[in-house]
Amino acid sequence: MRDWRKQLAAGLLAAVLILVSAGCGSRTNDRISVVVKTATEGDAGSTQEITGTLVPDRTVNIFSKLTGQVKSVLADVGDTVQAGKLLLQIDTRELNAQLRQAEAALQVVRDQAEQAKIGVETAKINLDLAQKTYDRIKMLADAGAVSQSQFDEVQNKLDLARKQYESAQKQYAIATGSALEQARAAVNTVQVQLSNSEITSPITGVVTNRNINPGEIAAPGVALLTLADTSSLKLQGTVSEALVPFLAVGQKVKVAVAVLPGKIFEGEIARLGPVAATTGQYFPIEIKIKNPGELKAGMTARAVLRTGGVRGIVVPQSAVRTGNGHSYVFVVKPDGTVKKRFVTLGPKNGSRVVVVSGLKKGERVAVSNVRMLQDGMKVVQRKG
Repeated sequence: MRDWRKQLAAGLLAAVLILVSAGCGSRTNDRISVVVKTATEGDAGSTQEITGTLVPDRTVNIFSKLTGQVKSVLADVGDTVQAGKLLLQIDTRELNAQLRQAEAALQVVRDQAEQAKIGVETAKINLDLAQKTYDRIKMLADAGAVSQSQFDEVQNKLDLARKQYESAQKQYAIATGSALEQARAAVNTVQVQLSNSEITSPITGVVTNRNINPGEIAAPGVALLTLADTSSLKLQGTVSEALVPFLAVGQKVKVAVAVLPGKIFEGEIARLGPVAATTGQYFPIEIKIKNPGELKAGMTARAVLRTGGVRGIVVPQSAVRTGNGHSYVFVVKPDGTVKKRFVTLGPKNGSRVVVVSGLKKGERVAVSNVRMLQDGMKVVQRKG
């Protein structure tokens, strides 16, 4: 019986030792065992796929510049319209009545101006006649041929004629000045409103939305139709900071569309955001694709961004860890301790990544058990 108990105890002890040994994993004498690789100079490229929905290159909302009842709507959702095509008409009956009133008022002012002009001409004739009479009577008065009362009468008539002439000039200035300008402005205002009653398309595009029907009231600030220019489409997405230095506006990109298998469309980078869109250091990018006629807004598209081979310091991607938006590696020092080193990454390709800064050629980095390492920790090095 005792032998049986001894055998059971020995078996349990052996099992515990096996479990302890397995639990230690890659630890040797409480040190973590890591595979070490040397940073070398080499080439690496990178690719990133952007998938999204195609959107129109330009979208335009159509507004009315005046308030009025819609007489007719000449375009509907799905219609392709050319730039300059008539889209809507606003009822102009009230405006036509206003125009007739304004034109009548303008004619009255013009008639008044004409009468004022005649008044000036008549007053000038009277002034000239009074001046001649005055000059003649003054000569006679100087010779003593007329009485003082006769001379005073002629003098008063001349003064009156001069005042009447000045008054006529003022009336003419008023009739041909602000009054005439105001009447003309009133006519022009109504004419402009009438021209705004016909709303045309500012672009060639497709009607994507309609918010108005005949008989309803159009008002400024309320979109009546929406047009989309689909001659070019856009694919929008984000790219990692590692790719940004190797991309440029105008760079050509191949684009595939899910519903058109086997066809590749050529696009180009139209915009590369200068500021990261997210805390993960991803930057907005916009790819513009010229539409040969097959593409529709809303289709799912995929673009692959590629960078050419870039020469630099290359390490396995397994050496790199990321935390709080920053990348780092653990450099293994000659004394067997590791040093946490922040690095800036370049393009990736397969299992390798270019380190743009933070690491030198010949330095050794840990490529296994990296997540278990801490700055200053002593490790056991092994070849992978």
